[in-house]
Amino acid sequence: MTGLGRGGQQVIKSKEVYAKALETLVELASLQTAFTILDEVIRATNRRVNAIEHVIMPRLENTIKYIMSELDEMDREEFFRYGSIVTYYCQLIDPDRLKKVQGKKKREKAAAEEATQDRPLVIESPILEVDQTSTNLLSTKDEDIIF
Repeated sequence: MTGLGRGGQQVIKSKEVYAKALETLVELASLQTAFTILDEVIRATNRRVNAIEHVIMPRLENTIKYIMSELDEMDREEFFRYGSIVTYYCQLIDPDRLKKVQGKKKREKAAAEEATQDRPLVIESPILEVDQTSTNLLSTKDEDIIF
C-alpha cells in the first residue's frame, strides 16, 4: 500500500490550494503596485496639464501681446519718421509747395471745425412759428431732479 489515506490527500490538496492562493496574492500585489504607479503618473500628468493651462499658456499669450504691441509701436514710429523725412525733403526741394499743402490742410481743418460747431437748431415750419432756439432744455435746472 502506498498508504497515504484520506488525511494525506487533504494535506496535498491544501498545499496545492495554498500554493495557488500564494500565486494569486503575488499577482494581486503586482497589480496593486502597477495601479499605484499609474495613479502617481496620472497625478503628475494632471499637474503638468494644469501648469500648462494656467501658467505657461497665459505667459505665452502675454508675451505675444507684448511683442505685437511693440511691433505696432515700431510701425507707428517708422511711419512718422518716414513722414517727417518726406516733409524735410519736400521742404528742401520745393518749400513753396509744402507751404501751399500745409495751408490747404489748415483751411480744410478749420472748415471741418466750423461745420461741427454747436449752432442753435432752428426748424422753420409753416405750422410752428416759434423760434426753437429759446427753448434750450439743458440750460434750465429742475429742482425736483435728484442727480
